[in-house]
Order: sequence, then C-alpha cells, then structure tokens
Amino acid sequence: MLKIGLIGFGFMGRMHFDNYVRLMQEGADIKLVAICDMQIEQLKHSKGGGNIATGQEVYDLSPYRLYDDIEKMLASEEIDVVDVTLPTDLHAELACGLLNRGYHVLCEKPMARNAEEGRRMAETSASTGKTLMIGQCLRFWPAYEYLKECIEDGRYGAVTAGYFFRGSDAPQGWFLNGDRSGGCMLDMHIHDTDMVHWLFGKPERVSSIARNVIPGSAYDTVSTNYAYPDGKVVNAQADWSLQGDVGFSMTFRVNFERATLVFANDKLSVHPAGEPGFVAGLATDMGYYREIKYFLSAVAGGNPVSVCTPESAVGTLEIVEAEIRSADQGGIPVTLS
Repeated sequence: MLKIGLIGFGFMGRMHFDNYVRLMQEGADIKLVAICDMQIEQLKHSKGGGNIATGQEVYDLSPYRLYDDIEKMLASEEIDVVDVTLPTDLHAELACGLLNRGYHVLCEKPMARNAEEGRRMAETSASTGKTLMIGQCLRFWPAYEYLKECIEDGRYGAVTAGYFFRGSDAPQGWFLNGDRSGGCMLDMHIHDTDMVHWLFGKPERVSSIARNVIPGSAYDTVSTNYAYPDGKVVNAQADWSLQGDVGFSMTFRVNFERATLVFANDKLSVHPAGEPGFVAGLATDMGYYREIKYFLSAVAGGNPVSVCTPESAVGTLEIVEAEIRSADQGGIPVTLS
C-alpha cells in the first residue's frame, strides 16, 4: 500500500484531496495518511477558491492526521509519496529535498519558478531513482488526449493551424506576486504552452506580446505565436484579467488537412471534411483524477512515468521563459535551442 502525505491545502490541495478520497473509495491500494499546511487550522474550516469547483466547500478532515510543519509530518508518519501543492517558488527546494530523502513526489505545475530550478529537480529524480511527476493535468484531460491521438495517428492528415485560449478573472493572494508565481504566463498560460510542446514538439522560435492590467502583478495577458519548420500557424492566449461574470474558459481550435476540431464549453466537436460533424465521446473524468491515478500506478509498479517526464516539463518551462524574453522586448522573435 502506498501511503501519501499531502502538503498544501489551498485550492489545488483540495482538488488532489478529492481525488485521493475517490481512489480510496474505488479500492486503490493507497492511503492518504496526513495533510500539512502552515494554516491548516484556518483552512480546514474555510472555503477554497479556484477556477474549477472542488468536491466540497468545507472539508471534514477528522479522519486524517493534520500538521502545520512539514518536518513534523515526515518525522511522525510512514509515507511513500508526497504530493506538493504549494506556491511555485517553494517547489524546487522542497521537491529536491524530498527526493533525496527517499520519497516519490507529485508536484503541482508549474514545475518551478524557472528552468534552472526545474533541471535541478529532474536531475535529482534521476540520481535518486525516485519518481517525480509534474501535474501538467491537460496531458491527462480527455479532450486534449483525443486531440493528441488525432495528431499521432494521422486520421485527418497534418495539422495546419491551431489556437488555444485560457482565461478567468484575477486570482488572489500570492498569485499576484510575480516573484512567487511568475504571473499569468507561468501559472495559467503554461498549460497551453505545455500543450503546444506536447502536441507539436518544441517550436523553433516564439513571439509574444503581453501586458500588465492588474497593478502589482507580472504579465497577466499574453498572446504567443509558435513557429515550426512545416509552417503551421499556432497561437496560444491567456488572460486572467477578465471582467464581469464570464467565469473560467479553456478552449482550442485545431485545423487538420481534412478536419477541424473545436473544444469549448467542455464539449469537443469534430468536423471532418465532406462528412457530418459529431461530438466526440470522451471519458468524464477530469485530468486531475487521471494524472494522480497514473502517477500512483507508475510508482506502485516501479515504472517510470512517460506521459509527463520531468525533462519534458523542463522543456515547457524553457519555452515559457523564451516567451517572457520576447514579451520583454515587445514581441521580438526568440529562438529556442
């Protein structure tokens, strides 16, 4: 049985908690034994905010041992896996320390505050032989998995163009501290940058325009063009300064030689050339559940993760950093090595 310790009980911590509870109810050979957060006493009685609803607003944590200090939790519990859902600037040091102490680590995205820290995490995982996976959940989201399959099996020919969008109103707290979160480009936009990377490989160059709308934050609105040798036109935009009650949005439109795929409002519509369009039949599970189940299965079986390797997550960070350099220079194209 894999014993799990969860560090962080904000929005993403609660999302992960919901899925550990579900997996245990389904009979998975795991046990969530402890939860740690510096503010656990306040958080366990408060609502968690985020752009996707968690399973509950206020949680009953009485079945779990609670800690406000990581060292106390590690010293007191027998744990195999640690799930890290803390602010981005804390990821690298904590993850490397845990790996060096013999724990397997699932770390929320973004991997780290910069690619250099991400490389250190990947190298530590390799040298210790302990599994590290980053929670780039879209790699496990059914609509994006379907898109990946269409690209890889060539059923509609080659991709000619693609557009990805993600947006919401402004987050709160530490997210608006650019030194901690990296702003919208590193925290929200990285989802679609990661999709571009996962679907098409690293681009030759990127060109980004971005701006600050929210006082005190890093870039909070961005549009990036990704250049590839075959000339396909790929763009991704993100905006966490949306006003009013528009809510959260994640969409894509990808053009193939013989079809167009459109994902919007949690529905993936497929429009083959010369044939009636249809709505793709997809699994109803969100990517959070699928990524956690995949990660735990890999650890239990002693198998390396392949869907989201640490090295691949570093590559995504490198692309985002190139985008930021481009935005800093007013959209000048930046070449990736």
